[in-house]
Amino acid sequence: MKVLILGGTRFLGKALVEEALKRGHEITLFNRGTNKETFPEVEQLIGNRDSDVSSLENRKWDVVMDTCGFAPHQIKKIAAVLGNNIQHYTYISSISAYKDWIPLNITEDYHLQPMPPDNKLKDVEEGKISPYEYYGALKVLCETETEKHWPGRVLHIRAGLLVGSFDYSDRLPYWVQRVAQGGKTLVPGRPDRPIQLIDVKDVATWVFDMAENRKVGTFNVTGPDYELTIEELLNTCKAVTNGDAEFVWADEQFVLDHKIQPWTEMPLWIPEHFPLEGETEPWKGASFISVEKAVNAGLSFRPLKDTIHDVYQWEKARQDSERKTGISREREQELLENWFQKEKKETL
Repeated sequence: MKVLILGGTRFLGKALVEEALKRGHEITLFNRGTNKETFPEVEQLIGNRDSDVSSLENRKWDVVMDTCGFAPHQIKKIAAVLGNNIQHYTYISSISAYKDWIPLNITEDYHLQPMPPDNKLKDVEEGKISPYEYYGALKVLCETETEKHWPGRVLHIRAGLLVGSFDYSDRLPYWVQRVAQGGKTLVPGRPDRPIQLIDVKDVATWVFDMAENRKVGTFNVTGPDYELTIEELLNTCKAVTNGDAEFVWADEQFVLDHKIQPWTEMPLWIPEHFPLEGETEPWKGASFISVEKAVNAGLSFRPLKDTIHDVYQWEKARQDSERKTGISREREQELLENWFQKEKKETL
């Protein structure tokens, strides 16, 4: 196939390019050109989907894969130059498109985020505010926009937590690195708390299987296809890194009382028993997104240890010491001391 990948040099986009090359497809990348050295053997068209997409004019591709469509005006610009010069469009959406994650086993027909105010859409388009302020709602609008231009030709991927090498979100990398460092390690919640994540390589494999067969529709894409617990995840990190971490399971109330922010300061944790700020109910379904539809369509999962190994090898090679998520060792030590004092008082 002739494949156009919008993005293609970081994380999921990188995995898609690698999968495409493995399959012998003819690849073109469209991006701002900031990482041209990543795939020097691949054709790269330079542009910006907020302003100049002229390099896409008068070209035809069998398949487009959109890894970086964050707002509907970006989809409109791409559609204006591509039109019917494509057969199939894969849009990487998000499970953040759902209005909440309160119930268990959310399927693709669950309620979606409401539309943001018109003036906010304009602000996003003009670059006055970040699209991340309305991330889920904008993903919904992007899904709608793609169907408007290519009805019945779009594969919508509502992705969960993507993991693997080059994961600069640092959610899984935080835990891999922390477990490798060893010692007493603070973990919020219960050991059998479920967690969902999926290797970008598995996403790339499945997306190409679907695109090659022109499959369309909306699919939740996360994993695995069994109930993975945080304890199993961390023990796998321990086995892969040969670390000697000792996990200290602190209850959610304690962690929240000490003003630790779920997901950002403590990655992979959304409270099971307490609502997030601004919510009225706990998001118990956050790690119970149904992937039955995608699995029935062929989605499969590599062993967890292989994913952890990839992340660990990448971690060891990283030059950038800055972390986007997680707490410092000093803050963690302070929390551990407070937790042990609390336990001591309760046993007296």
